[in-house]
Amino acid sequence: MPESIITLKNVSLNYDHRSILIDANFELKQQEFAYLIGPTGVGKSSILKLLYKDVEAQAGEITVNGFDLSALKAKQIPKLRRSMGIVFQDFQLLRDRNIFDNVAFSLHVTGFPTSQIPKKVNEVLSLVGLSHRFKQMPDDLSGGEQQRVVIARALVNEPRLLLADEPTGNLDPEASKEIMELLLTINKRGTAVLMVTHDHGLVKRYPHRTVLLKEGKIKDIAVS
Repeated sequence: MPESIITLKNVSLNYDHRSILIDANFELKQQEFAYLIGPTGVGKSSILKLLYKDVEAQAGEITVNGFDLSALKAKQIPKLRRSMGIVFQDFQLLRDRNIFDNVAFSLHVTGFPTSQIPKKVNEVLSLVGLSHRFKQMPDDLSGGEQQRVVIARALVNEPRLLLADEPTGNLDPEASKEIMELLLTINKRGTAVLMVTHDHGLVKRYPHRTVLLKEGKIKDIAVS
């Protein structure tokens, strides 16, 4: 039986003057891939913030990668975040550093042995198909390539969980297809993925478990 990577039990979340979750339950298993969908403004991104403890729930139990978030001390939050990879829609790359250094930065801040960083960075850049562009600056890359760098950075610490917030939201259809295929490859390698999206065409083209955030609940739905 696969273990749970994310568990929400009777969770209530109020954020930005809205009720995002009301006594909600949700579970994501090891190596699972799930889309989180819902109307614009319903709070899908807030759910991800809840999982990496950028916002606090008002009630309920939350476990992520074995961390009990209600009992987690502030000094333990970096350790929680190192156990997951986070992919943002707007890239959030360091514009003054090349691609290699953007990915290496994630290893430096976690105290990874300096001598082993080049090998590790080259491995993930190869995985996302950008090993030949490691000296390029972010502004020299297309949107799709920048998002692949973001994914490489998210994977470099070998997380068991990847949270992706509208990773194709700013991309053209061809780049979106490349990013989706990359995320599915990563999932097949053993990383659980929770992806927020509003792109129903993408969900239909690459069918996987789909959960809907609506009226404070997270419910599995069939996509037609």
